[in-house]
Amino acid sequence: MLLTKRFLPYFATQCLGALNDNIYKNVLLLLVTFSQVNDLPISVDMFVNLAAGVFILPFFLFSAHAGVVADNMDKAKLIRRLKLLEVIIMFSAALAIVSENYMMMLLLLFLTGSQSAYFGPVKYSLLPQALKEDELVTGNAWVEMGTFLSILMGTLGAGILVSDNNATLLSALTVAALALAGYLSSRAIPALPPQGAVQKIPFRPLSGTWRSIQKARQTPSIWMAILAISWFWFLGATYLTQFPNFAKLHLHSGATVVSLLLGMFSIGIAVGSFVCERFSFGHVELGLLPFGVLGLTVFGVDLLWAIPPAPADASFVYGLQTFIAQSQHYRVMLDFFMIGVSGGLFIVPLYAFIQTRSAKGECAQAIAANNIMNSLFMVASALLSMLLLGVAGWSIPQLFLLLAVMNFVVALYVYSQVPEFTQRFISYLLSHVMYRVTVTGREKIPKEGAGIIVCNHVSYVDALIIMGASTRPIRFVMDKSISEIPVLKYLFRHAGVIPICSPRQSEATYNQAFESIHEALVNGELVCIFPEGRLTPDGELGEFRPGIDKILARDPVPVIPMALNGLWGSYFSHKDGHALTTMPKRFWSKVSVSLTDAVDGQSADRHTLRDSVSNLLNKS
Repeated sequence: MLLTKRFLPYFATQCLGALNDNIYKNVLLLLVTFSQVNDLPISVDMFVNLAAGVFILPFFLFSAHAGVVADNMDKAKLIRRLKLLEVIIMFSAALAIVSENYMMMLLLLFLTGSQSAYFGPVKYSLLPQALKEDELVTGNAWVEMGTFLSILMGTLGAGILVSDNNATLLSALTVAALALAGYLSSRAIPALPPQGAVQKIPFRPLSGTWRSIQKARQTPSIWMAILAISWFWFLGATYLTQFPNFAKLHLHSGATVVSLLLGMFSIGIAVGSFVCERFSFGHVELGLLPFGVLGLTVFGVDLLWAIPPAPADASFVYGLQTFIAQSQHYRVMLDFFMIGVSGGLFIVPLYAFIQTRSAKGECAQAIAANNIMNSLFMVASALLSMLLLGVAGWSIPQLFLLLAVMNFVVALYVYSQVPEFTQRFISYLLSHVMYRVTVTGREKIPKEGAGIIVCNHVSYVDALIIMGASTRPIRFVMDKSISEIPVLKYLFRHAGVIPICSPRQSEATYNQAFESIHEALVNGELVCIFPEGRLTPDGELGEFRPGIDKILARDPVPVIPMALNGLWGSYFSHKDGHALTTMPKRFWSKVSVSLTDAVDGQSADRHTLRDSVSNLLNKS
């Protein structure tokens, strides 16, 4: 995938853009800070803070408009126009650097932020259009790796450029050359036309921003994913901002150690992104999120105890070599590296989730809302740091401890608001820790629209296994007695399970189940039915009951046959006695989930569907 024309030119373009943004921004700040500028109309401190605000302001003003633009025109053409704009901005910046016109450089920094604000939505919304579904997590992993390594290289590169005797000339040539290289690489991106109906695009900066956020909030799962990503940027911005003072005050180290900590954090995110890709098994896997959350909390808390004692000589300052030579510093380095790894595990599936769940033709607008919230959270992180470190007199390790605790609280809130995240985690543990689940034919599940999955019923955890096999949410029709199993009943309730029983037990429950199925299908949802009506008592496929015929008579939607193999004999099946009553005997055993092509609901009936499931069982 990496070397394909549909990905490599885009990947090179976005990496060059991120690199150039960070080189230019940091060159400007370093030149102003260390070159003893005397002709500024404002103080250096005010200039530095103003520069940070000037770069982030366009994300508030223009992200919403950028999202609408990206959804309504060819994404490759838009990227080329934005990269051409970058060439103009950076060639102008080069002249401003050489002439040492810092106020002009500040204005150009605003234009750079504006160009980045327009590039952000198309950068992520392009992926689900250019890549196959099973490549989406891998693509996001590469993008996150490229972005954070570009930030690292840009930050370090700016320091190297400014330290040279010909700092202004080298810096000017670098930003101009990188902009030109980014434009040339964008020329190779293949056409990516809009996926929905093209609309007129009014330019309403502030009102559009609020409208973009409101639209994202209409889909709770996407909104919570946006808040979760924004929380990570809150954490990341706080860590990155405090690295210099943390190294100086608590590690008694110089600028080279700051670069080392930044490197450990950024490389950790790159590693975490690919760990996520490796353990997602080819699809968007929200089940990995809790591992990222746990790492951010555990290693964040550990920083408080990882700080080594101060050297005996209070004036001593560690250089890079002396810092690395002391084993007492390894724990701090490991903590920052693992915070980065945990961050990669955390954000990659969330970005992929937004891309797959956004309505067709509206992905860029969801990403735009995400960028707006990211910016707000980064501003909030700066305000919190100033309040606690400046006004309240906290230390930086205490701030890091608060972040770790807040991370756990935020995670609990997000998981309480979107039960699907919890379900996916439990499904992941079942599928990859307790069992080894392989899925064949995952692409047979329709990406949108109503559909019914029919499957054999082997154990009490069938629904959780199937849930992990699907990238779409599924409404399960389940025997009322199973849906009320202690502990599991809370999970089933949040999953929107439709309880059913025989008319003899409760005619009201029976009739309500069919009404709920009808409503779900009318709403375009995916419904899973176990037509046998009970768990298999002998491991064999039973007869399908007439309920499926009754459903299809009213809603003849596509039906996807599915077969579960390998769960018979597990702790959750009826082999050797009633399920859940014997001691577990099998761990990490192989389980297969097989799907075949959807059957037309007009012609399907319980007998032909049973034959389809039976054939799948015999093949697997």
